[in-house]
Amino acid sequence: MSEEQRRLAAIMFTDIVGYTALTQANEANALRLLDAHNRIIRPFLAKYHGIEVKTIGDSFLVEFGSALDALRCAAEVQNAFREHNAASPPNGRIMVRIGIHLGDVIHREGDVFGDAVNISSRLQPLAEPGGICISRQVYDQVRNKFELPIVPLGARTLKNVDSPVEVYSVRMSEEREREHSASDTRRVVVLPFANMSPDPQDEYFADGMTEELISTVSRIDGAEVISRTSVMQYKKSQKPIRQISSELDAGTVLEGSVRKAGNRLRVSVQMIDAARDRHVWAESYDRNMDDVFAIQSDIAGRVAEALKARMAKETPRSAGLTDNVGAYTDYLRGKQILNEGGEGRTKEAIDLLESAVAKDPNFSRAYAELAHAQRHLGMYEDYTKTMKRAEELGRKAIATGPEVAEAHAAMAAAHIALDRFTEARTELEIAVELNPNLSSAHAGLGEIAGAFGNLDESIDRYRKAYVLDPVSIHAGVLLAEVLRASGKVEDALQILSRMNQLYPNNVHVSQGIASCHIQQRNYAEARRVLDEGVRANPGERDFQGMFAILDASEGRRDEAIESLRRISAEGVTPYRNASLFVNAFLGNLDGAFSDLDELARIHAWPFLVRSEPSLGPLRRDPRFSDFCRRVGIPPPSTV
Repeated sequence: MSEEQRRLAAIMFTDIVGYTALTQANEANALRLLDAHNRIIRPFLAKYHGIEVKTIGDSFLVEFGSALDALRCAAEVQNAFREHNAASPPNGRIMVRIGIHLGDVIHREGDVFGDAVNISSRLQPLAEPGGICISRQVYDQVRNKFELPIVPLGARTLKNVDSPVEVYSVRMSEEREREHSASDTRRVVVLPFANMSPDPQDEYFADGMTEELISTVSRIDGAEVISRTSVMQYKKSQKPIRQISSELDAGTVLEGSVRKAGNRLRVSVQMIDAARDRHVWAESYDRNMDDVFAIQSDIAGRVAEALKARMAKETPRSAGLTDNVGAYTDYLRGKQILNEGGEGRTKEAIDLLESAVAKDPNFSRAYAELAHAQRHLGMYEDYTKTMKRAEELGRKAIATGPEVAEAHAAMAAAHIALDRFTEARTELEIAVELNPNLSSAHAGLGEIAGAFGNLDESIDRYRKAYVLDPVSIHAGVLLAEVLRASGKVEDALQILSRMNQLYPNNVHVSQGIASCHIQQRNYAEARRVLDEGVRANPGERDFQGMFAILDASEGRRDEAIESLRRISAEGVTPYRNASLFVNAFLGNLDGAFSDLDELARIHAWPFLVRSEPSLGPLRRDPRFSDFCRRVGIPPPSTV
C-alpha cells in the first residue's frame, strides 16, 4: 500500500515473556520455541480476520477491524498456549503477554503507525504472563459481549503516551479465578484499626493493635500476612474492602476499631472473605487494658480456626515491644518515615528511633529498626562507621529480645553489610523460623543469593519479600533491580511503575526506572526521569551519581568525568559507586578496579556485582576473582 491511509482499527501486540534471557541461555531452544509460537498464533489470526502487519523478533503486531474479534482471538491464543504448556516439558513452555488498543492507525508502505500501535505495545508488558490487558476504548466495545470476566486495573501512565490510560485485565477462565480466590484465603491483610477513643492522641494504640495483630496472625501455619508497611498505606482510606484486597492480592481481611477510656478497652473486629464478599465472623471485646494480649491471641485463634489452620509454637505476645507510650509512638512514626527513603527522611527516622530507645532502653524492635536505618544512612555518610553502628544496634536488639524475629533480621543486615555471609544466613534462618512472614528476612536471603550470583534464588526470595510487603518501596525496588540485572527489564519496569503510582518521584524508584532505561539504551527517557526526580527532590544527592552513569553510558566522557568531579566531595561511598559504573561504561578497567578495591575495603560494593550487565568487562578480567575472594563471594568460575 503505497499511499497513506488512516482508519479506526483494533491493534493486538503480543510478546514472549523472558525471550531475550532465553536466547542468551540457549539460542537453539529459543529458536525452536519461536517457531512453535508462530505456528500456534497464525491460525487464530485467520479465524478472526486479523491482518498480520509484521513480526518484531518474538512479537506480533496484528490489525483487526473489530475490537471483539481482537479480544476473542487473544483469548483463544492464550488458551492454546496453556494447552501447549500443559503437554510440554519445562524447557518447551511458552508464556505470552498480549495488549490490545482501539484507535486511529495510519497505513503507509505496508506498515502501520499511530497511537493505537504505541499504546497496545505499552499495554502488553502490564499483562500477567499468559494474560491480556486492554484499554478503556476496547472495553467499551466488548462490554456485555465478551464471555470472560474483565476487571479494571486503574489509570496507568504509559511510556511516550501523554495522558494516563485506563487499563483492564481479562480473567482467562472463571474456574481459574475461583481456584485463585480459594488459594488466596490464607493470604491475610489486617487493615489499620480505627481509633474510636475520646482522646485523638490515643491513635497510637489503634496502630499498635494493628501491628501486634499482624505479628500474632503471622504465627498461623501456612498463612501469608501482609506486612505493616503496606497495610498502613490504607489508614483512613475510603476504598472498598474488595478493592483493597485486590490491590494486595489478599483473600482474607481483618478490620476493626479500638476504643480506649482509662483502663478500659473495647475492641471490635470482623473477618471478611473478600473473594466471596461475605463476613466470616465478628466479635467485640470489653476488657481491661491488661487483657490486650489475650484479646490478640483470641482473635488470632479465631482466624486460624476459620482458615482450618493451627497456631505455631507460642512466643511471648509482647516480645520486643514497650509499655512506654512515648517510645512506642516515636517507633511507629520512625518506622513509617524510614520506608519513604532518601537521605533527609532517613535522618528524621533515626532521630525518632533514637528517641524511642532513649525512652525505653529495652525496646528490642526499636533497636532493630534503628539498625536498618543506620544501614540506609551508610549510603550517604561514612559507610564503615554507620555499619559498625548498625552492628552494635543489632546486638542490642537480640540482647533485649532474643525471641524477636526482627532483631535477628537486623543483625543479619549488619553482617551482610560487613561481608559476613555465613553469620548473616544463620541469623536470617532464625528470623524466618520465628516469623515466616517477615519480609525483611526474605529480602536479606535474596541479597545474599544475589551477591553469590544465584539470580533465580534471589528473585524468588525478593518476590516473597515483595508479596509479603507489596507497598514497600524497598521490597519493590530491590526485586526490580534483580529482575533488571537478570535481563527481565520489562518485568522490572512493571513493578517500578506500580511503585511510582504509589510514591510519585520517589528517589529510589526514579533511580530504578532510569537504570532500566539505560540498560535498554533509551537514554533520552532515562534523562527525562532523572530530571523530573531532581525537580521533585531538590537537594537529594542520589541523583548526581546517576547523571554521571548516564553520561558515561551514552559515551559522553567529558560530561561523565565532570559529573563525577562534582560529587567527589560528597563522600567515599556515593563517589566510588558512581565512579565504578562510569569507568566500566567508558572501558577504563584500571579505574574501575581501583574503585572496586576501595569499595571492598569499606564493604560498600554493589551486591549484584557478579550479575550487573554493565560490569561484564570486569568479570572477564583475572582481577575480578581476586576481588571475589577478598569479600567472601565465589568467583564466577566456581558457581
